[in-house]
Amino acid sequence: MIRSMKALKLKIHGKVQWVGFRASTQQVAQALDVQGWVRNTPDGSVEIHVQGENDKVGQLLEWCNHGPPGADVKRMDVLETNPDETIMRFSILF
Repeated sequence: MIRSMKALKLKIHGKVQWVGFRASTQQVAQALDVQGWVRNTPDGSVEIHVQGENDKVGQLLEWCNHGPPGADVKRMDVLETNPDETIMRFSILF
C-alpha cells in the first residue's frame, strides 16, 4: 500500500528560541517517524522542514502550534513543498 507523502516548510514566530524548541521538535518528529530538520533563524523564529506520511506530518504541525513548555507561539507560516529524498532522519541544523 502506498501512503501519501507530504512535505511542509514551517516558520514559527513568537518566543521560540531559548525554550528547547529545536530539541523538542526533534523528539516529537522522531517519535512520529517523520524526516526533516529544524533550525533557529537570525530573526528569532524557528524554521522547520518536515516530510513523511500525511497524518504524521499533520500531527507535528499540530504540536508546533504550541511547542514545548516555555514557548509562546504567536504565528506559524506554512508552505507546502516537495519532499527531499536525500533526507533520511530528523536533524537539528546549526
